[in-house]
Amino acid sequence: MTGSGNDFVMIDGRTSPVDQWDAEQIRTICGRRTGLGADGLAILEPGSGPGAVRFHFFNNDGNRTEMCGNASLCATRLAARLELADPDGMTLETDVGPVRARVLAGPGERAEIVLPDVRNGQTPDIPLAAGERSVHLVMVGVPHLVVEVDCVGSPELDILTRGRELRWHPALLNGGANVNFTSAEGGKWKMRSYERGVEGETLACGTGAVAVAATLARAGLVELPWTVETASGKMLEVSAQSAADADLLLAAPRLAGEARIVYRAVLE
Repeated sequence: MTGSGNDFVMIDGRTSPVDQWDAEQIRTICGRRTGLGADGLAILEPGSGPGAVRFHFFNNDGNRTEMCGNASLCATRLAARLELADPDGMTLETDVGPVRARVLAGPGERAEIVLPDVRNGQTPDIPLAAGERSVHLVMVGVPHLVVEVDCVGSPELDILTRGRELRWHPALLNGGANVNFTSAEGGKWKMRSYERGVEGETLACGTGAVAVAATLARAGLVELPWTVETASGKMLEVSAQSAADADLLLAAPRLAGEARIVYRAVLE
C-alpha cells in the first residue's frame, strides 16, 4: 500500500501472525533489491475488543517502532477491507496507545486518524546551517526534528547529508529522530523527510506532517486546518481541536491523507 508516497508491506495477521516475523525477514521483504521493497511493514490482527485492530509496525531496518502515521492511514483502509472493523469508526491499538480512525468517503482512497495530544516541544542546541531558520524537536508518537528552511526544493539542501547529520545529532534523545524540512513556496507549504529506520529520504511522513503543523502553528505561521505538499506531490491535511492548555501544541490532532492499495500478493 502507499500513503502519499510512503510504501508499506501490509500483512493480515490472522494468517501470518506477528510472532512469525523476525527482523531479518522484515529487512529482506522491505529491501528494494531483495524483496518487495517498502519503507516499513505492518501487521494487522484482531484487537482487544469489538471495533479494535491491533497494529504492529516495523521500520525498513526490521526494528519495531511505536507509530507511523501514513502506515496507520493504510491500516485503517485495509482493516475495513478485511472486515476487521467498521470503516466509519475503529480503534487502532498501537504501541503508543489507542488511535481512533476512519475511512473517508469520496474520491482519493483516503483515511483519517486521531493522534494523541502533542505537547510543547524542545529547541535543541543545534547550530543552524545555511538556509535554515529554526529547529524544534516534537514528539508525535515518535520524535521529529522540524527544520524550517528557506526552500526545500533548493539544490543547496542536501537532504541525505544534512538529514543523516541531524538524525543522529547528540543533542537529540537516545535513538535520534526523524527529520522534517519545511518551507513556504508559491503560496503553499512543502516538506521533505529523512526517516530513521529507512535511513534515507522518503516521499512522505504522516506524523512528521503533524509535527510540522504543531511547530508552525505555535510560531503563528499557519492556521489549522492546514495542508502540506509532500515530496510525492500528494497532500496531507492536519487539523486539531482548540487547545485550552498552554502546554499543548495540538489537542487531538487529526491526520488525513491517501491510503491506497497498490497490489495484493502471496509471499512464498
